[in-house]
Amino acid sequence: MSSVELDLRRLDPGQAPRPGDVAPAADADRVRVRGPIPALAAVLAVLLKAGRTAEVPVAWEPADDKASGGLARSLGIGSGELRSLSLVRDDHGGVLLHHGRIEAAGDGRRSLSRRLGLQAHHDDIKVADGEVTRIDVRPDWEAVDTIGVTVMLQPLRPTQRTSGRALQVASDPARIVRDGVPYPREVSRWTWYADDRVRWRLDP
Repeated sequence: MSSVELDLRRLDPGQAPRPGDVAPAADADRVRVRGPIPALAAVLAVLLKAGRTAEVPVAWEPADDKASGGLARSLGIGSGELRSLSLVRDDHGGVLLHHGRIEAAGDGRRSLSRRLGLQAHHDDIKVADGEVTRIDVRPDWEAVDTIGVTVMLQPLRPTQRTSGRALQVASDPARIVRDGVPYPREVSRWTWYADDRVRWRLDP
């Protein structure tokens, strides 16, 4: 059995691993990842592309940042119980583990002062139709095949929260952030969904 260990602890905040750094995961029988959430997400994206998420146990040693600590608690890292988990993916080949965001195009600074025109559906519920400040998406690790969606219409105003399987968005040019890593280009359409046909194996 081939086991691969990937030490990606030196990733800067907002940085994803280079494709070559995680490519060995595609052919491994077992993978151990050290580093922040984008490191784990990149490994799962490689396994997803190879069609091997359900076959390859993945162990994760989280970094010491706040987001990694929060996800580690949600996943029960350290419990010692091998589990098969839902996989939240997008229509651009990525996966989402902790927090996704859709906001007005730009570099992310002063994002609350900008507005974005969009229409969004969470399953069969229309959750936005007009200008919003942002949409936040989080996998629900206490449920199966579920994501939570929060729509902020205006800063410091009540938000709208829904729970379901898939979020579909059509918008003005938007900035996407997946687990702290900005998508490399602006988009006008985006989908996040918990794929009920796919599972990944966590070896905590």
